[in-house]
Amino acid sequence: MFKIMKKKKVWIPLLIILSLVAWFFIKRSGSDDTISVNAERVELRTIIQKINASGKIQPEESVQITSTITGWITEITVMEGDTVEPGQHLISIDEKQIRPRYNNALSQVKSSEANLKKVKAQMERTKTLFSQKLISQQEQEQVEASFQIALSQSEQANANLLSAEDELSKTRLTAPKYGIVTSITKEEGEMAVGGMFNPGVLMTVADLSRMEVEVDVNENDVVNIAIGDTTEIEIDAYPDTIFFGVVSEIAHTAQSMNMGSQQQVTNFKVKVRMITVPDRIRPGMSSTVNIITETIKDALSIPIQALTSRSDDYNDIDKSNKEQKKELENEDAPFKKVKQVDVVFTLEDKFKGEEAEEGKKYVMVTPVKVGISGENYYEVRSGLEKEKMIVIGGYKALSKLLNHGDLVKIRD
Repeated sequence: MFKIMKKKKVWIPLLIILSLVAWFFIKRSGSDDTISVNAERVELRTIIQKINASGKIQPEESVQITSTITGWITEITVMEGDTVEPGQHLISIDEKQIRPRYNNALSQVKSSEANLKKVKAQMERTKTLFSQKLISQQEQEQVEASFQIALSQSEQANANLLSAEDELSKTRLTAPKYGIVTSITKEEGEMAVGGMFNPGVLMTVADLSRMEVEVDVNENDVVNIAIGDTTEIEIDAYPDTIFFGVVSEIAHTAQSMNMGSQQQVTNFKVKVRMITVPDRIRPGMSSTVNIITETIKDALSIPIQALTSRSDDYNDIDKSNKEQKKELENEDAPFKKVKQVDVVFTLEDKFKGEEAEEGKKYVMVTPVKVGISGENYYEVRSGLEKEKMIVIGGYKALSKLLNHGDLVKIRD
């Protein structure tokens, strides 16, 4: 009796499992393999083509203050952030070695002028005596020669004075224009290294009321940019705020990175002038620029994800000819080079005389020619009409699964 009860307990769970398995296979055999897709109608929209680039903010005009002489810095009259006017004194450099040369040149000028005055008076007296025939012509010529020598010495002394005066003036550096002191690289007591080539930068003065963004634009995009194009500027330090600008300069020489490697990139520098400069902006801030290169209103458009590609023999690969499709998918079939074309999948009620089932449509491969692209849509130049229903998703269906003439279900 006990053994019979035990056998019944074992068979009950087994029957439940077998029933579930049978139900699963019945459901699976009853389901179809129709692909579900998303669809929408072709509409007229405004398409705005933008080129995105990143860069740094910098002043339109920035002046680096350098010294042409070498000496110790004795005084700095401003601090970073101070506003300066043209001609305002900024930095003083030690003049102990230059001041004596200036004083010596000044002394030579005074001496040469006194000597010239004496020789000139002597020449006038000589002329009077010669006119009275009291001296010889030789004596008169000697005095005139002495006057010319004295005149030359005076001119040379004045030239030396101008040179010494110019050198002395270089010990006092002034602001060349209006602006704000954005950096000071030296302190009082440090050495200012001068010279005509590669002098050390002591200070930078920039007009922060006029700023620009310098960005790197890829060579494939720069051909679409023109001077005066409107731009949208996003600054990392000002989130959720868009500023506007215009393209002011496009470089004519490329800058290449990673030359000779697979990662080689060729960019062009593009400068964008900001129309409105926010408060407390600083040079060097990171920003992203969207350059608007073209705008088309009332353009026939499709979502970007709706555009895909198929071989130009798409008419030969459809589910109405399964034997031919199987032959084309056979690995032993001879290789055939095909051309890829841009297409969208349109929805139709009929295909080769067959009627679609309720809630289903046939997809038709439709070649299209697209123009510019916005952030989410392509401009359609040919191949579609307004209000036409097209497939816009999902990605796997558009990229791989769908073929010309497939029966699909439309998702709500």
